[in-house]
Amino acid sequence: MMQFTGQSGEYNMEPQTQEAPKQKIVAFLLAFFLGGLGIHNFYLGNTGKGVAQLILTITVIGSIISLPWALVEAIMIIAGSPTDANGIPLE
Repeated sequence: MMQFTGQSGEYNMEPQTQEAPKQKIVAFLLAFFLGGLGIHNFYLGNTGKGVAQLILTITVIGSIISLPWALVEAIMIIAGSPTDANGIPLE
């Protein structure tokens, strides 16, 4: 499939691959068990949030914030209809 790149009339001739949707259960388990480290956010493509949780967890005082934050996100993942960083709904 050709795709217009928008730069000086060039076309991208590389095949377009579509990534499979991420799994809701995987995101939940990562959030529940490793959520304080922000691993679920890295999985979902939310790198900024993942780095923030990782830094907070490394600091002892910050883990008081990071662990409840991860628990709330785990509940939101399993109870809601979450999407990844690209807006693709989880399966």
